Amino acid sequence: MFFASDNACPVHPKVMQALNAANSGYAPSYGNDEIMDRVRAQIRDIFEAPEAAVYLVATGTAANVLSLACLAQPWSAIYSHQIAHIEMDEAGAPEFYTHGAKLKLVAGADAKMTPATLRAALGTTDHGTVHSIQNGALSITNVTELGTVYSVAEITALAAIAKEAGMGVHLDGARFANALVALGCSAAEMTWKAGVDVVSFGGTKNGLMGVEAVVIFDPKLAWEFELRRKRGAHLFSKHRYLSAQMEAYLSDGLWLELARHSNGMAAVLAEAISALPGGSLAHPVQANMVFANWPASGHLAARAAGAQFYPWPHTESPEGKAPDTPVCARLVTSWSTTMADLDAFLELAAH
Repeated sequence: MFFASDNACPVHPKVMQALNAANSGYAPSYGNDEIMDRVRAQIRDIFEAPEAAVYLVATGTAANVLSLACLAQPWSAIYSHQIAHIEMDEAGAPEFYTHGAKLKLVAGADAKMTPATLRAALGTTDHGTVHSIQNGALSITNVTELGTVYSVAEITALAAIAKEAGMGVHLDGARFANALVALGCSAAEMTWKAGVDVVSFGGTKNGLMGVEAVVIFDPKLAWEFELRRKRGAHLFSKHRYLSAQMEAYLSDGLWLELARHSNGMAAVLAEAISALPGGSLAHPVQANMVFANWPASGHLAARAAGAQFYPWPHTESPEGKAPDTPVCARLVTSWSTTMADLDAFLELAAH
């Protein structure tokens, strides 16, 4: 009954097998291993981008901020949703790695910017004067921090506005696979065909030990990324252990299989909580994150039995509330979530 985060799920056995295989003998360092050559080809094929530059790092924060540093100058603005991960959960890393670029926050229901809210945010600064911050980059998160998913049309519309304003477009895809299977589109359709320039292509939340890919569709940015990755201390010497994880993840469609499972578990969980007396959803459930209300008594019973999940917001608590008072929480499913986990949790939540 662990629904606190998909970061906490186990590493998939096929990934562990690949790591063990990579641990035999010697291999060139710093990304010059043969496995990385295959990974690069796999990702280019998946994204239908034969000229794309492909790099691996160990954390989602590194993938995001190194990407943004290639798109935004220190005197420029990075536009993102007001509860995007780069704003809420990266401890100023975007500002640090860009040497001062300013996050400009954009409103929107269910953690999604709209063309109207993006244009409104762009209109708050006189970008043509030396006294003002200049346009830098747009960062879109898919899956969003509230578990919703931008459609291809929505990404395309936002990217078009960014390009009109002279900005590059970054996609934070920490849960890229979950978004992709939810939309039923191709990786190319969700990224460069929609106007995205750089993608943080996540794997850690979907069964990997710790590796994210950065996919750069404009080859002119590649050398700068390499330099920033090294200068920022994110170039692994024993790189083959990153490569091996990603190769196993992409082989035979494992990455999509794992995402379909976690999304499916979330859909079952959402429907069941909605059916509880006093149960309701706080946000649409479109991937593997559920934001839901159910009575305080059910929260306390589940907690007492060892269930792990986060109150939402973090200041929310069932303590001291009347038993039938609805309380909101965030629950995240993963590739390793089982129906037995859901059944045990829902029995307790119904108390």
